[in-house]
Amino acid sequence: MTIMKIIGLTGGIATGKSTVKQMLQKRGYEVIDADAVVHELQAIGSPLLAEIVNEFGTTVLHDDGSLNRGELGKMIFANAKARAKLNKIMHPAVRASFEKRIQNSKADVLFLDVPLLFEAGFDNMTDINLVISALEDVQLKRLMLRNGLSETEAQARIQSQMTMEEKIARADFVINNSGEIHELEENVDEFLGEILK
Repeated sequence: MTIMKIIGLTGGIATGKSTVKQMLQKRGYEVIDADAVVHELQAIGSPLLAEIVNEFGTTVLHDDGSLNRGELGKMIFANAKARAKLNKIMHPAVRASFEKRIQNSKADVLFLDVPLLFEAGFDNMTDINLVISALEDVQLKRLMLRNGLSETEAQARIQSQMTMEEKIARADFVINNSGEIHELEENVDEFLGEILK
């Protein structure tokens, strides 16, 4: 069976994209998760991890040789050049992994969960793009709470991404997740009803 639709799932940081991913999986949809792919590609002993260490130094490693994401995050969220270097290392490998997984999928609707869907140009692999949005103050509070960040650190992370306005402008569908979880559930079901028509 060929895949009928590939749907890009994206949104701003702390807008609830992971919650939507879980809802989709609970409803039986296959979701390829970019973060999981990245973790796999950056595993201990991987060629990509060696490239990252070569570029950013051994301070980005834990004592056991695994990647210290917190340390790397500090470097790249504060510095656009460093972020571009990391993306140059990671994006081609992530794309190749996506292509392989898409080929091996038996689903007729497949979701690609990618935080940087538009920024990295992965939207050229999708048929429909769904953006999960939230009001900026809601996003900021969630991020500070979730990652234990100061307001300044949280702002830097939000500002390191494409603006919500830009993402919304490029979306086929938008779900605003500034409210309660039951509203999000209803909106997800409504979206699925739309695309499965």
